[in-house]
Amino acid sequence: MTSPKQGPAVIITGAAGGIGTALLAAFDAVGWQVVSTDILPLERPAHIVGDATLFSDPDSPEAARLIEELRSATQGRLTALVLNAAYQVVKPCEQLSADDWQKTLAVNLLAPFWLSQAFLPELETNRGSILAISSIHEKLTKPGFVAYATSKAALSGMVRAMAVDLGGRVRCNAICPAAIATPMLRAGFEGQPDAYRALEAHHPIGRIGTPDEVAATALFVCSDAASFMTGACLDLSGGISVRLHDPV
Repeated sequence: MTSPKQGPAVIITGAAGGIGTALLAAFDAVGWQVVSTDILPLERPAHIVGDATLFSDPDSPEAARLIEELRSATQGRLTALVLNAAYQVVKPCEQLSADDWQKTLAVNLLAPFWLSQAFLPELETNRGSILAISSIHEKLTKPGFVAYATSKAALSGMVRAMAVDLGGRVRCNAICPAAIATPMLRAGFEGQPDAYRALEAHHPIGRIGTPDEVAATALFVCSDAASFMTGACLDLSGGISVRLHDPV
């Protein structure tokens, strides 16, 4: 199943979430051929249903099948790989299980690497780029986020290292958002308007970000306008990453 568009192709993982939906719309609006994947179905052309954990094992037949479906859908025009799929477990250290760690690392680190490796030939041919949606948790975190923060720190580190390793063949970058007003985040504050306003006020800009702002940044990073950008992990935090939070 392929899109009728004939522009450059992008693969977007984790396409069914709040940021994923915004990414689809942003790339589609400027003429990219958008191929999406998620564990959930979407009513759109060129969408491949698949569990991101499958991509963490490149030798599995199921992973190979999904990769070939994605490859076929891009019709040789793959110019950007946007690694947006993520898994988050919020637990204190003493409650983290082996399964928590394995799934977190599978989705947030191993799948992005193996997908990147799989599509390097097309991306190099088309002078394309890899973009990971990392997180402010790559550097700054809070209680309960040990597994998630570790995986995002590793993801950003992988992006920097791959940029050096691949040189001018394929650009590699990351975006590191702080709080973004996705449906999932808003649902977590249902019935707690004061807590939501406090989160907004915690950001120096006075609000939290929007999925559209993440998508607009992603579109720029993957465009020719950012052709000199590689190895960058862009702070998209509304200033929260530069603010001290002293008690006074």
